[in-house]
Amino acid sequence: MDNAWIEVAYASPRRQRLIRIDYKSMTAEQAIERSGILSEFTEIDLARNKIGIFGQQVRLSHRLEPGDRVEIYRPLLIDPKEARRLRAATK
Repeated sequence: MDNAWIEVAYASPRRQRLIRIDYKSMTAEQAIERSGILSEFTEIDLARNKIGIFGQQVRLSHRLEPGDRVEIYRPLLIDPKEARRLRAATK
């Protein structure tokens, strides 16, 4: 296996973290827990935060492949359509 590891990524407004762990057959949720990122970023709530693999949203039960990067997404503060409408209104 070329990439006998997976990565778990999260970015808060102040800092970002990318943790590489050895690959084993596991789900995205297991990788997140194994990475220790939940204790480092206590604001992460897996019942609320969406996750993805390279920008594609997946479920916590998604089985990982070697080289995958599990991304934990923060909730949107404002709907993107509403943000565009507000920007257009100020021009």
